[in-house]
Amino acid sequence: MSKSRNGRARLTAAMLAVAGTAMSMTAQAGGYESGMKKHDDTAVQVTMFAPAKGDRVGIGGRGWFVDLAIEFDTTLDKTGFSNFQLTGPAGHNNIDPFPGTFSTGADDRLPGLIVLVSTTTSGAMSCQNIANLFNLTGVTNVTESEVELWDTWLVGAPNFGVDTQSDIYVAVADDLNGDGIYNDAPGAVPDSNGDGICNTKDLKAFGVASNIAKTRFYINP
Repeated sequence: MSKSRNGRARLTAAMLAVAGTAMSMTAQAGGYESGMKKHDDTAVQVTMFAPAKGDRVGIGGRGWFVDLAIEFDTTLDKTGFSNFQLTGPAGHNNIDPFPGTFSTGADDRLPGLIVLVSTTTSGAMSCQNIANLFNLTGVTNVTESEVELWDTWLVGAPNFGVDTQSDIYVAVADDLNGDGIYNDAPGAVPDSNGDGICNTKDLKAFGVASNIAKTRFYINP
């Protein structure tokens, strides 16, 4: 699966258009070709389009994106995906046409997703799962045995630092309760070694079904 800034730009444009027009997203965007081209042996593959390594994102700590494609070697009902999502803070929270709740913690629409940002300033800080802050979730490809979902978050407030370097970690939790569904993301990841910081080691200790997508980037002043 190739990483494409053109793909990111198209998804961003689609997200900005949905506020006043019908949204139309294709499974092929720019240089990114959808088609479940998984490149490791995990049951789930996470690809992060944004932020990219070394990006300097947003203005004043806000207005930046996290943009993901998530591929599953299973059927749609086993991914944990519960419905489409178009949501946000305040008046955008949990309203039609694709309602979803907007808060920290596990995502009500993709309840296996774990997203950690090292500079998170609320809740459990770097251990806080912020997946439920994602705004836009949809299905980009489905076959009899594989599924691809896209998930995007527009950061609307400077809750992750300003004028600072940050790390983001994204993974899908393993099927920890044995129900055959990827729906076991925590509200916060346990700090497995008690060092006050959650990162790749803590995610692995918790249990993940996917690769761990990681990027170091800079949040602009």
